Amino acid sequence: MPTLQVGDIDRTMGATRKIAWFVFAFLAVGVSLYPALYIYYGLQGIDVALRLSKSEELLSNSLWNIGFYGHVTFGGIALLVGWSQFSKKLRRKRLQLHRNLGKIYVFAAFISGVCGVGIGFFATGGWISSLGFILLGLIWLYTTFMAYQAIRKKDINLHEGMMIYSYAACFAAVTLRLWLPLLQLTIGEFLIAYKIVAWLCWVPNLIFAGILVRKKRLLLID
Repeated sequence: MPTLQVGDIDRTMGATRKIAWFVFAFLAVGVSLYPALYIYYGLQGIDVALRLSKSEELLSNSLWNIGFYGHVTFGGIALLVGWSQFSKKLRRKRLQLHRNLGKIYVFAAFISGVCGVGIGFFATGGWISSLGFILLGLIWLYTTFMAYQAIRKKDINLHEGMMIYSYAACFAAVTLRLWLPLLQLTIGEFLIAYKIVAWLCWVPNLIFAGILVRKKRLLLID
């Protein structure tokens, strides 16, 4: 019976990491283009997707619309450029590009995060959904700010850790769109599913981010 060699295990793990990285990047880029749907139909005066769950009064509110489009547009930009910040090859070969993309991410995350907190007060599903999305926005703003401050102080380890947390919060845009249809299919009630996904879209992300950060710290200690 053939036995697995160390080289075979390394190759298998390497292939698994490449597949995981591809899926990660594919989902990030794919969902980052989602705001174009809102903008395209919005210019035609047609409400689609989550906007269909909003009241006519809210949809006619100019301030809320500014917050909504600011959140989804700049959130899409943050999602689009953010995943590349974790590419070791990019940091090693194109450091200036890495820094420029990082600046774009921080700016986009700040605008989207502030808008997200603002419109979070009007989230579908009442205070349960509102609290979930407002906390998500505040955590995203805080971790992004800490990552920015850390790199200005040349604290690379803290910067990398906070960026992991920040992008985990940003990636909630992806996990929300993965979880919501599954919850609707299972529960059969949109409002209940939406209240759950307001938390489920980001809490597991941050737990996973915490595991990654802890693993990186242990590697540094070793």
